[in-house]
Amino acid sequence: MKASYIEDLDKWKEDFQFFSEVSVRFSETDMYGHLNNTSVFTYFEYARIEYFKSLNCMEKWMNPKGETIPIVADLQCDYRKQVFFDEKLRVFVKTQRMGNSSMDLHYMGKNEHDEIVFTGRGTVVQINRKSGQPVAWSEEELEVYLQNS
Repeated sequence: MKASYIEDLDKWKEDFQFFSEVSVRFSETDMYGHLNNTSVFTYFEYARIEYFKSLNCMEKWMNPKGETIPIVADLQCDYRKQVFFDEKLRVFVKTQRMGNSSMDLHYMGKNEHDEIVFTGRGTVVQINRKSGQPVAWSEEELEVYLQNS
């Protein structure tokens, strides 16, 4: 199965550098022991936050006096292989594209056999905390994200 946002799977896989590890908890599975399809979005969130922390971006957004926050504008997942309770996964994140106030992030989940179990993509928009309006990335932010794409 080919996801529309992946042109060349081998090239796409090579571009990932950052990942977070997760273990599939019992509460994240269905009655058959399969990973519930909604749990992957929680993994995306966890990996995305860890990715932003690694780029030193979370402090600015977590500051109660800060003016901007990131919001998820859209998110999708493509499931490639079954995942079961207690499996260890690596959830990779990369910046795929930068817009004026948005960024497209791509995700890849791999199991302990280095097999891709799911892929995903989503758009994050930086907005003004009070007005809700998009706020352009600074030159420094663009540089950080583009270096890690």
